Amino acid sequence: MLKVYNTLSKKLEEFKPLEDNLVKIYVCGPTVYDYTHIGHARTYISFDVIVRYLKYKGYNVKYVVNITDIDDKIIRRARELGISPQELARKFEKEFFEDMEALGLLKADYYPRVTDHIEDIIKVVEKLIEKGYAYVVNGNVYYDVTKFPDYGKLSGQTLDQIKAGARIEPDLNKKHPADFALWKKAKEGEPYWNSPWGPGRPGWHIECTVMSMKYLGEQIDIHGGGTDLIFPHHENEIAQSEAYSGKKPFVKYWLHTGYLMIKGEKMSKSLGNIIPVKDFLSKYEPDVLRLLVLSAHYRSPINFTWEKAEQAKSSLERIKRTIERLRRIMTYEKLHIENLSLDEKEVYERVCELRRKFEEAMDEDFNTPKALAEIFEFISYINRKINENKVPGPLARYVHDVLMELLNVFGLLQKFEITGVSAEVKPFIELLVKIRDKARKRKDWETADYIRDELRKLGVILEDTPKGTIWRLSK
Repeated sequence: MLKVYNTLSKKLEEFKPLEDNLVKIYVCGPTVYDYTHIGHARTYISFDVIVRYLKYKGYNVKYVVNITDIDDKIIRRARELGISPQELARKFEKEFFEDMEALGLLKADYYPRVTDHIEDIIKVVEKLIEKGYAYVVNGNVYYDVTKFPDYGKLSGQTLDQIKAGARIEPDLNKKHPADFALWKKAKEGEPYWNSPWGPGRPGWHIECTVMSMKYLGEQIDIHGGGTDLIFPHHENEIAQSEAYSGKKPFVKYWLHTGYLMIKGEKMSKSLGNIIPVKDFLSKYEPDVLRLLVLSAHYRSPINFTWEKAEQAKSSLERIKRTIERLRRIMTYEKLHIENLSLDEKEVYERVCELRRKFEEAMDEDFNTPKALAEIFEFISYINRKINENKVPGPLARYVHDVLMELLNVFGLLQKFEITGVSAEVKPFIELLVKIRDKARKRKDWETADYIRDELRKLGVILEDTPKGTIWRLSK
């Protein structure tokens, strides 16, 4: 039984979608004014794995990630670069999609842009004014938080606490300091759209309410994003959406990812401590970042260091070497469980146990570090059994297929192949290994070492085990 931690209730809850077998998920996407950094990627990788696991469990998933393509930051950056906000937004939207593709993320069903939904936004704002939840002041439209009794339920704050807090900018046009803009009056030189209240553009929070409702309906199963979005963004989404539709809850389960930090500080452009995804991928393959992210629970903070990246790289190599070994010994005959020896049945049962333990871990609020630990424990076990010649070809294929299925939930090894060795070349490597084995038996260490060293120069690594020599590619 899958349980998820709901930020709204502050506890683990059994996961039951609103509609049988259909899970509707909305994740706050990028504001496209700069390159995506690995802190952003942490959230997208986490939700990619959540979507993958839900599909693994047999759910149909409808997944939406929005694109904020008009915003104060976009306007400011465009001015700095001397280009239009639209040109800037399109450039970094393209960069975002390239990064997500490089990381092997599943494509969402929809990537709605704010600027393609201005009319939809205006209609929702009009309805909120009509229902008494919003008011107009000098071409701006504000949401009146005092009209929504549940305001603060997600972040666990009262209006008095919010009023006393420092995160709300004072504005004399507002009735209450926590009131927030649904529509912003146009400023000179800024992009604008015509509306019943004059030229302007949408506020940030209303955008997600409108796009979520348009593509997923007035109530959804999961809404996600970084912890920094709990207040005010997601708090305001609840107020807008539930006031508009009259339906509660707007979101059944709120899921939030922890920060990715450097030296104890949140990774952010304002602090100048960001590592763009592109820079990371110039040093490491995408699966290293995936493994680094999944080694921590999605709600926990990650303190990034390059040493952790190296550890993830080493862990990834362990997985790859195991898959390579299985592929070299597996065959495609049908696996007859009743014909397995006692030792072989033990291997088969351990594979079944791995799947069970993996699912138990993931059912605990998507506990990826625990699930990974089960995989690595099994990898150590299966390598010992391979060394002992207790994994025949058909069983090796079964082990391989189960491992790859579980790794696919994590998005790992999606394009992994034993590259660089064609069917024609493989027999020659194996012949050299046999010649070297004969040299070792004759205690001709000079010849044995020469073959090993020359093969290493060609990218073939030999490993001497109690059951004989095995080989793998260095890359």
